[in-house]
Parts: sequence; structure tokens; C-alpha cells
Amino acid sequence: MTLLGTTVTVVIPGSHLMASLVGPRDEYVRQIEQAFPAVNVVVRGNEIGISGDGAEEVGRLFEELVLVLQRGQHLDAGTVSRSIDMMNAHESPSKVLTDDILRATKGRQVRPKTAGQKRYIDAIRENVITFGLGPAGTGKSWLAVAMAVQALQSKQVQRIILTRPAVEAGERLGFLPGDLMAKIDPYLRPLYDALYDMVETEGAQKLIERQAIEVAPLAFMRGRTLNNSFIILDEAQNTTPEQMKMFLTRIGFGSKVVVTGDTTQVDVPDGRSGLAGLERILTGVEGLGFVHLGAGDVVRHKIVADIVAAYEKAPPPTPGNNGGRRG
Repeated sequence: MTLLGTTVTVVIPGSHLMASLVGPRDEYVRQIEQAFPAVNVVVRGNEIGISGDGAEEVGRLFEELVLVLQRGQHLDAGTVSRSIDMMNAHESPSKVLTDDILRATKGRQVRPKTAGQKRYIDAIRENVITFGLGPAGTGKSWLAVAMAVQALQSKQVQRIILTRPAVEAGERLGFLPGDLMAKIDPYLRPLYDALYDMVETEGAQKLIERQAIEVAPLAFMRGRTLNNSFIILDEAQNTTPEQMKMFLTRIGFGSKVVVTGDTTQVDVPDGRSGLAGLERILTGVEGLGFVHLGAGDVVRHKIVADIVAAYEKAPPPTPGNNGGRRG
């Protein structure tokens, strides 16, 4: 990047990179100009000229996006938008977006898409127990399953255990057809879906058959000691305090645990969530970390992020108005 007065010039190494960088009909250039209204961007050949207040920051953004492209990541409007947010938060998009976790089905690389997701992945790598807390769409469960599959494939653990509390959210188990496993299967389906994303249905079934992967309700964990396992407790806001203590004391040697939850979606009777106040209780325990994800980490449709942001700004519900329960 060359700086002359208030003008910055970024030289792009290759026309193929330039086409991907500016987007179809210069869509990404316009997107960046809208995010930095005091800046003017001009594309000439293999150079990008940037002038105005904030030109140096925008120049660094283009350099970061070039690194992202050079490391095999595809750019789209969502990636550019998240990269702008990262730059505004003094984060490096190239470090976040190119952190390879796992090569999933059809050769697709699983990577974090936001700075919050990168902190979450780093916490899982560094800690024995990681709590990933945040709203729907932030990738809590999906990334945890990816990390579990990576640990199994690299022989860091001998098995994966995926579990959730089977808490009724408006339905009753007794009304569902089939035996016990058939009744609890709908509660575990999101974990199966994430697993199938990583290793395909046939591969997942083979791992389940040879007991390298176990998917079970939380009640099945009682009385067990879980050694050499990667254990994911999903929807942990629907545990009771007693269930949470029971689960956390099952952990054995050579194991890693990820607990995910959204404290705004509590379905447990009387609102006695096992996540409530847990961070205060466990703060200072070595090998344990809490990561909070928010609206900026939602990677679903933009409207989902907007809905989450609206809920975050809203005042907390008053007791008795069912505000913490799903409708």
C-alpha cells in the first residue's frame, strides 16, 4: 500500500484477484464506500486508488481481503460486511476468516466467519471446558461439532458424545409416537444435522454404529465417567442447576467439553436454568472459559441478525409474562 497525502494506492497482484475483490459490477467496492462515506474508491487496471478521510483504513481493508482471497476463501457480500465490522473493531479479517477447522463433506472448509466465532474456536482449543453463550444463528453448536469431528479424526479423543436436555417446549413426550429413543429423537435432531454437515449421513451412521459417536439425552449421562471424549452439551439453558452440576462432574481424563446455550430461550419449568449465575460461580476455575456471542456473530440471513439485535435492545420481560419462553 502506497500513501501519498490523503490518497492511498493498493496494488492487486493479478487480474483474477481483482475481479473477485471488487465483486460483480463492482458491488463490493460500492458496499465499502457506503460503509465509509467519506472515502472515494477508484479502480484502474490492477490498482485501487482510495482518497478522503479514512483512506488508510480502507486501504488496509482491501489488503486484508486480498489475503483472504489468496488463502482460498470466497468473497461475498456477507463476508465483506463482516470484514468491515472486524476492521472497525480492530480485528484482522485475514486471521479470522482463514482459520481452517475441518475439511467437511465435498471438500468444503469449515472456518469461523466472525471475530466472535474465532474467539470461540480459540477458547475450545485452549480450555478443557468452554461455554459458548449466544442467540440462534451464531454457530455455537455447528462449530462445536466441527471441532469435535476434527478432534476425533486427529485421534485427540476416542469418541464424540452429543447430548441435550429433553425439555418439553409446548409439546409432551407422551403424545409422540414410538419408543423412548423415537420420542427423544426430535430433541437431538439439530445435533444430527450438524454432524451430517461434517461427515455426511453414511459416514455418521458408521461412526455411530461403532460407538465412536454417541447421541443421547442428558439423563443418560448420570452415573457415567466420560474419559477420552469430546462432549457437547447443547441447549444447556434448559438444564436445571442439579443437571448442570451432574453433567460437569461426569468429565474424566483426556476429555474436552463444550457447553452451548441461549439464556433468552429458557424452557425449563419455573425458569430454573442451570446456566443462570454459572459464570459467576465458575469464574477463576483453571481450564474453563466463557465466550459470549451476539448479533454481530449471526451468520444466517440478515433479518435474523436484525431480530436478535432488536431483542438485545428491548427491556427484559417482567415476571409472569412468559417473555423467556418460546411461543
